[in-house]
Amino acid sequence: MKRLAIIAGGALAIATAAIPPAASVAQPPTYTATASRTATFAVENMTCALCPVTVKKAMEGVRGVKSVWIDFDAKTATVVFDPSKATVAAIAAASTNAGYPASVTS
Repeated sequence: MKRLAIIAGGALAIATAAIPPAASVAQPPTYTATASRTATFAVENMTCALCPVTVKKAMEGVRGVKSVWIDFDAKTATVVFDPSKATVAAIAAASTNAGYPASVTS
């Protein structure tokens, strides 16, 4: 009986060790009070489900880009970025270099 209690206690310890503490749960990013700019890009050549993933990764790779939202149906990408670190030209070039030419619409 004592052995069973030790095994059960060990199993419980192992199971609870795999649960991350509440403090380590991912939180949405918070941005400082720096100025942000939003630009919408028309993106060409998006024809499959993987295309938006590629465009998003390319645009997020530009230093200063805070978020990218892709609308596959409208073939657009809306990007929030820090204009002191990124330019619309650099963001469009990143998408173009990935094979999806982009141009600013707003």
